[in-house]
Amino acid sequence: MNLSKILNDALTYIVPELCFGCNAVLYRGEHLLCAFCRNELPLTDFNFRVENPADRLFYGRCRVEKVSAMLYYAENGIVRNLIHHLKYRKQEKIGAWLGDWFGQQIQGESSLHGISIVLPVPLHPKKKRKRGYNQCSRFGSTIAGHLGAVYSEKHLIKTTRTRTQTTKNRWKRWKNTEEAFRLRHPWEFEGRDILIVDDVLTTGATLEACVHAFNSVRDKRLFIAVMTVVP
Repeated sequence: MNLSKILNDALTYIVPELCFGCNAVLYRGEHLLCAFCRNELPLTDFNFRVENPADRLFYGRCRVEKVSAMLYYAENGIVRNLIHHLKYRKQEKIGAWLGDWFGQQIQGESSLHGISIVLPVPLHPKKKRKRGYNQCSRFGSTIAGHLGAVYSEKHLIKTTRTRTQTTKNRWKRWKNTEEAFRLRHPWEFEGRDILIVDDVLTTGATLEACVHAFNSVRDKRLFIAVMTVVP
């Protein structure tokens, strides 16, 4: 047994890693979630192959080729705990873990072979400085690695600091984000397939506003991937 493994086992014994779902101590081979919580994750099957309810959120509102979502989000439970720790507890490794899982699932999708760039829904600079990171960064960059695409946070930017969306209905969410995003160097996206990633899809207002930032771009195709979707 090598020294690094011995030290890792000792550290795990002294400061055990806990499951983000139920706070149980993780056993060797488990990562972030215990086996029970991972098996309980509510997978959606909202993939890039067939029409799904996430697609229909955008019908008649903006042009999106396809939408995919990994998990159902609820106000209580494992998924809520994961997203909460990702956004507010500096647990960026959750984003990387979800991105690796999702990336392995979609890297063989023929419809995604043309994607050349992955963009996260941006945070306002002040909010990003306060939080220290964009919660979608590791998710998006890991997916980009699986797709052989470029990951960028410098092109799609947030220009206005909108208030929290959690208590707003669809109309208020849309008005709150209507002109909140801008695309730098839009000519660089002409004729390209683009994947936009986000953490939680509720009414689609934020992502719709991001899509509208591409209105002046010709011959582009936009795809969306989210970690979670509210049923």
